[in-house]
Amino acid sequence: MTETAAPALATTQEAAAPAIPGTASNPDYDPRLTNEDLAPLREQTWGVYNIFAFWMSDVHSVGGYVTAGSLFALGLASWQVLIALVVGIVIVNVFCNLVAKPSQRTGVPYPVICRSAFGVLGANIPAVIRGLIAVAWYGIQTFLASAALDVVLVKLFPGLAPYAVTADYGFLGLSALGWGSYLALWVLQACVFWRGMESIRKFIDFCGPAVYVVMFALCGYLIAKAGWGAIDLNLSTVTHHGWSALPVMLGAIALVVSYFSGPMLNFGDFSRYGRSFTAVKRANLLGLPVNFLVFSLLVVVTASLTVPVYGELVTDPVATVARIDNTFAIVLGALTFTVATIGINIVANFVSPAFDFSNVSPQQISWRAGGMIAAVGSLLITPWNLYNNPDVIHYTLETLGACIGPLFGVLIADYYLVRKQHVVVDDLFTMSSRGTYWYRRGYNPAAIIATAVGAAAAMFPVLTSGRLTGMYTAAQYSWFIGCGLGLLAYGALATRGRFRLPVPVPSETR
Repeated sequence: MTETAAPALATTQEAAAPAIPGTASNPDYDPRLTNEDLAPLREQTWGVYNIFAFWMSDVHSVGGYVTAGSLFALGLASWQVLIALVVGIVIVNVFCNLVAKPSQRTGVPYPVICRSAFGVLGANIPAVIRGLIAVAWYGIQTFLASAALDVVLVKLFPGLAPYAVTADYGFLGLSALGWGSYLALWVLQACVFWRGMESIRKFIDFCGPAVYVVMFALCGYLIAKAGWGAIDLNLSTVTHHGWSALPVMLGAIALVVSYFSGPMLNFGDFSRYGRSFTAVKRANLLGLPVNFLVFSLLVVVTASLTVPVYGELVTDPVATVARIDNTFAIVLGALTFTVATIGINIVANFVSPAFDFSNVSPQQISWRAGGMIAAVGSLLITPWNLYNNPDVIHYTLETLGACIGPLFGVLIADYYLVRKQHVVVDDLFTMSSRGTYWYRRGYNPAAIIATAVGAAAAMFPVLTSGRLTGMYTAAQYSWFIGCGLGLLAYGALATRGRFRLPVPVPSETR
């Protein structure tokens, strides 16, 4: 069976998804490469709103709020920031459409579609890299959400305040109250995840819109306090003019792309559920350019109003909510941002490693087991210590993050340039030497070499940013460097010389 059967799915609302490997059509099927979660979907049921809500959950969080607000504090005029935002999010939108198509057409998640480029066993390399990044950020996002919950608990029960002091009641760098909040959210997220993708879909359908309601209410409250005239879209006292603004704008564009680089890489984990590729593209347009701009404007208006109301710029939404002189408003606002952060955590940092770790050993590690491995790992790394140590974040998360660009480049080059958008789905699940993606013992050296070259080049400016002139600026573009080199290197290696790969034709079956 080939991926070319999929266009019919789009015109019949996916009534007949690709056959599950292991039928008579695939005698070489190997059960060691699949389980119920990794196999092609029988039904693809997510519509435009479901994927739109996914992006709302991804954007509407404490991290998204702070990131969007920070762009307005780079010393750029408001129109310059808006241009940077538009360009950056349009780039993300284009790349998401590119990475969404192969998974939507075949109905398989990110680590399985990676088998086309890296080999049926080599796909564990990009899967584990993405999984480890997700584990680290899963822990950090859970910690940030627990900090918001701490605010609610102290406000409702002032007697808990002493237990929020790490020096007096702390263990492994976290206060007793912090431990309670962290473990409570850890369990809550695990419960949502354990119920499966349908429950996750319902959860994220709620999270994104809920934050909009609270943010508009918060913005309205601050406007009532300060007046419309207090709104200022320039949150910096230093403004770049002329050509001096161009490098800053380019840095802002790179920041937007980098912020979405993780979910963008494994977006196939979600696009596989889309009813059609057209629906996915429409949802991406609404969820990225449109939604991100509205959210960013709402953030900067709210942040700018904190100056006249509180006497200082506050870019943390939880801290902003905590200063409201109304207990109900504080509790509602903090809980909403907590739920929103849980939403992004589940979609960006729970689902991904669940598929990624399951791909390593499908028969021993189910999707749920893969997710729980990620959850336990996120606790063992004590993420509050990781988050509070910039050097550790720089040399661990950025080292892993520099690999995301090359992985994206290789994946896109393989599907569009080398394979010409044709995937032999059955061969993604066989270790037979007759399989299209067996390569050399299950590993495609062209993809591995291209990834290594791109990652090494991307990491060089990151590691030397404090010692070599110009490397600090270059480090901002590590994702682009890695992606570009990974794409070019793989395209060259896979289409000529000793690593040249055969291109499957539309009529090819296994």
